[in-house]
Amino acid sequence: MSVVPHVRILPDGRLENRLADSKPLYSDAEAIAEANRCLYCHDAPCIAACPTGIDIPTFIRKISTENVRGSARAILTANLLGYSCSRVCPVEELCAGACVYNAWERTPIAIGRLQRYATEAVLAKGVAKDLLPKAAPNGKRVACVGSGPASLACAGYLALEGCAVTVYEKRAVAGGLNVTGVAPYKMHAASGSAEVEFIESLGVTIRTGVTIGQDVSVADLLAQHDAVFLGCGLGADATLDVPGTDGPGVHGAVAWIERMKLEPGYGLAGVTSAVVIGGGNTAIDAARELAKLGVRDVAMLYRRTEQDMSGYAHELELARSEGVRLVEKAVPASFVRTVGGLEGVALTDGRTFPCQLAVLAIGQASMAPLATSFPGVQVDAKGRVQAEAGSGRTAHPKVWVGGDATGGELVVTAVQDGKRAARSIAQALGLPARAEAAMQAGAR
Repeated sequence: MSVVPHVRILPDGRLENRLADSKPLYSDAEAIAEANRCLYCHDAPCIAACPTGIDIPTFIRKISTENVRGSARAILTANLLGYSCSRVCPVEELCAGACVYNAWERTPIAIGRLQRYATEAVLAKGVAKDLLPKAAPNGKRVACVGSGPASLACAGYLALEGCAVTVYEKRAVAGGLNVTGVAPYKMHAASGSAEVEFIESLGVTIRTGVTIGQDVSVADLLAQHDAVFLGCGLGADATLDVPGTDGPGVHGAVAWIERMKLEPGYGLAGVTSAVVIGGGNTAIDAARELAKLGVRDVAMLYRRTEQDMSGYAHELELARSEGVRLVEKAVPASFVRTVGGLEGVALTDGRTFPCQLAVLAIGQASMAPLATSFPGVQVDAKGRVQAEAGSGRTAHPKVWVGGDATGGELVVTAVQDGKRAARSIAQALGLPARAEAAMQAGAR
């Protein structure tokens, strides 16, 4: 079996590096001042709104007393990927959206930025692994398929409980969408990779360039491990069945974003107008990225109306402020090409939108073929892996699942899936009650 070395240092010359951080890291003074605004609510609604149940008032209070290590410990106990969540979570819809200040029409506490301040401090110093107690080796072996947030969370918690955990990733770079797909103005790929290294520091082994079913058989994976977690995410971008889809200039959104973030030398020379087809958060991210990268005319084409869009309203407003325009009731009929390449998108109502680049953000294929290659594992009509609610355990007694493979949409919910699965795996493997209690710390 050929194993590709785990890429730790990303190459220079990547397009994403042109995009600045939209919410820069707080200085010490800024963090303390913001932390002192918190009311430390007794029955804090922000905790209830956090899928991983972070004790938000506690970590904020520790920042106000300059106990940054203690703050980071409170966060990482409940959410091992608290750093990336601080940067990519839609806090407006979750913790900050539940802040009591909203009811008084005052600016809510900047919970995400405070969480980033605490976690980035310990990751940068390389001391994050020292904040969490680790049990002695227990002889149990666990495999995690995929290296996205769900798998990394599951792997990290089980490593802390003394399990020997190996993450198998088909790409050369680990981290899943946190590295390959997050909008750079929220988090660059290098920051996602730094968090992967933190999970490795807990004792997790990451093997990249390994495709399950090809390089390692399902039978061998099950035979060599006491439990398997499937955090395999989603597959290839969906395409449109209209003339001209196949050809230069038309890209799936996830594939295009990955190329923009990771491919050295990739650029947008000659692209003055672009369209993004879709109405979800991935579509909005792609449109904002194109506008921020200097494409003068960026249009989002959505087949229904704005009220029907699944993308967040606050993200759409930010896109508009950056020059993106939304075109409603826009159904592509064909992509118009000439000898020179892509020239535009023709709609079913006769309108045509000129473009040199089209990005399709209309969904992704499921990973049903991989999931169902494990005996007994089943998927529903939409290709989502079926599992026990609250634990992620599938019909196969040694297989658990979580994240996008089960229909999840957020990094933070994927982390919670991984944490719950780790708890269930620990119980199934008969780990001590102390370990179970440790993994429940901070969980809601």
